[in-house]
Amino acid sequence: MGQFSRIHHVAIIVSNYNRSKKFYCEVLGFEVVREVYREERRSYKLDLQVDERTTLEIFSFNDPPARHSYPEACGLRHLAFAVSDIDASIKHLMEKGIEVEAVRVDEFTGQRFTFFKDPDGLPIELYEDR
Repeated sequence: MGQFSRIHHVAIIVSNYNRSKKFYCEVLGFEVVREVYREERRSYKLDLQVDERTTLEIFSFNDPPARHSYPEACGLRHLAFAVSDIDASIKHLMEKGIEVEAVRVDEFTGQRFTFFKDPDGLPIELYEDR
């Protein structure tokens, strides 16, 4: 498939580092690989393990501009994670106080999916991958 073989990482800028670190680590369960405070930028960079090959980078910056999403803006639309049991994942999120949209079915694949949001309103999709 050419020279691009996989996604290495996805980077997210957050407005409140501690709140987002708690969400991605304690609610979603990602493990910290590396956490660095960059003094010159007064900014954290947090690397989280998604799977054996993919990381999620969380960056904090002072007063980042708001993300434009509605109506849909050009650029990254959402972040999607594969789950083996969407019902169990939804239950876990709801027990943590996270609002989750109704489950839908992908009209092309027949797979179930849903959305919820991170603390900054970034849409996150759960896609049942059985």
